[in-house]
Amino acid sequence: METADELANLRAYIDATRADWKVPGMAVGIVRDGRVTLAEGFGLRNAADGLPVTPRTLFAIGSATKAFTATAVGILVSDGKLAWDTPVREFLPSFKLADPFASERMTPRDLLTHRSGLPRHDLMWYNSSATRQELFDRLRYLEPSKDLRTTFQYQNLMYMTAGYLAGVVSGGMWEDVVRERIFTPLGMTSANFSVARSQQSPDYSLPYQEKHEQVGVIPFRPIDTIGPAGSINASLDGMLQWLRLQLDHGRHNDRQIIAASDLAQMHAPQMVVQDAQFRMLFQADLLSYGLGWFIQSYKGHLMVQHGGNIDGFTTLVSFLPQDGIGIVILSNLNGTLAPTVVTYTLYDRLLGLAPSDWNGQLKQVDAQLKAAIEQGKATTQADRQPDTHPSHPLAAYAGEYAHPGYGVASVEPDGEALRLSYNALPFTMTHYHYDTFEIANDQSEVRMKLTFQVDAQGRIARLALPLEPSVADIVFVRQPDRRMRQRAFLERFTGDYSMLTIPARVAFRGEDTLVVSVPGQPDQELVPYDGTTFTVKGQEAISVRFVMGDDGQVREALLIQPGATLTLTRVEPGA
Repeated sequence: METADELANLRAYIDATRADWKVPGMAVGIVRDGRVTLAEGFGLRNAADGLPVTPRTLFAIGSATKAFTATAVGILVSDGKLAWDTPVREFLPSFKLADPFASERMTPRDLLTHRSGLPRHDLMWYNSSATRQELFDRLRYLEPSKDLRTTFQYQNLMYMTAGYLAGVVSGGMWEDVVRERIFTPLGMTSANFSVARSQQSPDYSLPYQEKHEQVGVIPFRPIDTIGPAGSINASLDGMLQWLRLQLDHGRHNDRQIIAASDLAQMHAPQMVVQDAQFRMLFQADLLSYGLGWFIQSYKGHLMVQHGGNIDGFTTLVSFLPQDGIGIVILSNLNGTLAPTVVTYTLYDRLLGLAPSDWNGQLKQVDAQLKAAIEQGKATTQADRQPDTHPSHPLAAYAGEYAHPGYGVASVEPDGEALRLSYNALPFTMTHYHYDTFEIANDQSEVRMKLTFQVDAQGRIARLALPLEPSVADIVFVRQPDRRMRQRAFLERFTGDYSMLTIPARVAFRGEDTLVVSVPGQPDQELVPYDGTTFTVKGQEAISVRFVMGDDGQVREALLIQPGATLTLTRVEPGA
């Protein structure tokens, strides 16, 4: 691939493949024997304005960020500040998962090898306004699907945790460690951690997505909070220096960035990948995961690689450590297999191997994946029960519903229908059957069933969503009207009451909490439930309902408990 004819042929092939997969722009680079032998842009970074891709164009690299996070942890291991196999809790005492064994025994190596026992739970963080600290604190509320170290389950939240850990032990943030210990020594001066920052650059790519056979621009997706799992944006020039570091045992321009032994840990198999979809996407029968890298055999050659996909961008970074060759492909189309096609074809040429029809093979994979999605839609529609209707008027379903890990989902009226808002993503709601609705978000192509549940009083009390398919539906509990925590609303209920001959008093504890006091008994805290009804904290089967008169004033309160209802008569001041 040294002659002008060979290079011209290569460029023609890349452009033809890019066009065949409808990729607007692509940056392709090769490192061989420590030298950059190709670094070129193909197509457009901004199709509307006709702006070309260059080796300096910034692309979101998505999950290819994970290798940077693993390297940041590895550098701290080389420094003696972390250890691969020491429990995370020794460095982060507040680390907690739902599984107590995993909480106690999880190590940095476990965080980085997708064997935590947690499935993805991606919709918990996707587009969320929660801070990294808040997401970290919510981990304890996420249901695991496997035991620690038994099964490979790709997991972004554990990479966020690894980055959070790196920041804490270094006295800063994950971004500081990566910038100071990786970007700066590699000369990756334009690399950053936020798509907002990328858009301030003079040379950045727009994100694109194919929908209904048409490719168009989509909004940038900020994922700064989950950053250690996928928020880096970088240019081809910078990523080629990153590849040189990997191929030179942790050295770059005679500077040892990470100990060779710790980098070797990253490139060594740590966990077998049994996931059939990953094996199909990589066309690899034997697949494992190191620390931030997938590891496989490519026609008898050891390959280390990691892709990245985030809204509008697809990346593939790979290298053959025993052959001294590496390839970076950056592209601006969401979820495309074009980078894999180009990468594998280039390796065939660079290694002098018999060519494979990677374009044809991966077109078949792409068609199979799309067919599976359509089949899934058809299957769920077949389960629909005809001629049913909701059990309540639609207005009764409106409200806020909360889960301690997933946050708040809001159901609101939308004309003659309902709509759902979750993590600032809008979802249409279409009645499916009974109290089940189908929700859909066109941009993210998320489509699933939402089911409402009633309590013993017949009130819509919960909603369940299959946000993580490998565990039980995520149940969000209905929250009381926000005004039930406002002092101005609560003040009307305070005062003296009489229950038979027993006096009782309702008063404030703090700014927004009511308690009922009866002589000789401990105070009972009232928890907002609905309207003017409160439950007794710790005794949810007991409730207090304040009854209002025509004048809007409280006449009495009903103490409702299993088998009996007692009346607390309001005692007017001075009576």
